[in-house]
Amino acid sequence: MKFLLKLLALAFVVSAGVSALYASQSVNANYNAAKPHHTPDGFKNNYPHETNQNFWKWQWERLSNGVAPTPEGGWQSFLPSVKPDVAFLKSNRTERTITWLGHATVLVQTGGVNIITDPVFSERTAPVQFAGPKRQVPFMLTIDELPDIDVVFVSHNHYDHLDLGTIQQFKGRFPNAKYIVPLGLKAWFDEQGVDNVRALDWWDVVRYGHISYTFTPAQHWSKRSLSDTNRSLWGGIVIEDQTPVINAPQTQPWRFIYTGDTGYSKDFKDIAAKFPGGFDWAAIPIGAYEPRWFMKAQHVNPDESVQIFTDLGAKQALSVHWGTWRLTDEALDQPPKDLAIALKKMALPDDRFHVFKNGEMRRLD
Repeated sequence: MKFLLKLLALAFVVSAGVSALYASQSVNANYNAAKPHHTPDGFKNNYPHETNQNFWKWQWERLSNGVAPTPEGGWQSFLPSVKPDVAFLKSNRTERTITWLGHATVLVQTGGVNIITDPVFSERTAPVQFAGPKRQVPFMLTIDELPDIDVVFVSHNHYDHLDLGTIQQFKGRFPNAKYIVPLGLKAWFDEQGVDNVRALDWWDVVRYGHISYTFTPAQHWSKRSLSDTNRSLWGGIVIEDQTPVINAPQTQPWRFIYTGDTGYSKDFKDIAAKFPGGFDWAAIPIGAYEPRWFMKAQHVNPDESVQIFTDLGAKQALSVHWGTWRLTDEALDQPPKDLAIALKKMALPDDRFHVFKNGEMRRLD
């Protein structure tokens, strides 16, 4: 309890200290009255849910009732780790691969291009590194072991998706990387001295070579200080690779979607309508969903994860946003169990919605 109170006080102090940075952003510089998700002060969801965002009530419940203990046997009992082939990843420019590096960090290699989503390589997801949720599984790749990153996608500004220390290291390690970020977030990258940043609105498309990237809507929110709630946008990314496949007909590009952090909404049917033929792979969150009264509008549970999978018409899915930090109240090993139940209820085979090991790489060709 003393630790939690200290953390809450620290978060308040740090947030207050940086609030002045956003005082000049009280008006949405990207405001377009023709777009329903734009507001004069920021952004909103396409399909607003009734929410109960009483953070202090949630914290009181956690103090009063406690949270589920770490499963017997520790993290390795339900989330084994595996070291990917570093030499292969660094040299690979021909094979298509996906590697899960914990939480929402996914390395995608396609068409000779290395793409990473929401890279977080710090121990804690907090404004400072001496307090806050601590990583509970080992890093299976260091930043130095990553292949040369060509494109970095950041879904929104929450600390478990946008990490200052990681971005600072990326700036030095990958000086030629291109960054795709939501509207309203480019100023943060400018402050860090990061170049090659494109800020996108929902449905905007940017193309680099033979690969296009479409920023897609999600049901979420943004906040990094006391005064910047929803001042920057949030969302997911569709990656379409037009690289021709030798000796094989190609009726549509290879498609990968990372939904971003999200609650369930009609957005995913809207996405499917814009991408007929579905997706080859989808990275979909399955964790950080309890208590439902507080989390439902912002984080899907596994039942809703499977619904997103079917809405999108995805062939295969990768489970993300679980097993790395203790962020919410469900037991640490609960998301895969609930996912298995959800797949069974929907009569879907479990070999289509995958739970990777920490650090696992799969070759897709």
